[in-house]
Amino acid sequence: MAFSIIVHLTEEDPVVGEVEELPDVTHFLVRLTNPRRLDGKVLHYLNPGVAEIYWPMHRISFIELIPSEEDEIIGFVRE
Repeated sequence: MAFSIIVHLTEEDPVVGEVEELPDVTHFLVRLTNPRRLDGKVLHYLNPGVAEIYWPMHRISFIELIPSEEDEIIGFVRE
């Protein structure tokens, strides 16, 4: 199952993409497929047609996990 994530790079704009498994503390690289900007546009520093990219963990500030449609989010419930 692929996870959609937002990767916040040090001193760069965030990048959206998918990963097969969430990175662990032992990983040195993050493999991101279908990399794109938050607005869905292509990344200007990648060649056309690039479908997969690897980023070293030392370039990443933090990673956000985007919830999928089948995840049920339960908020505040008042009875």
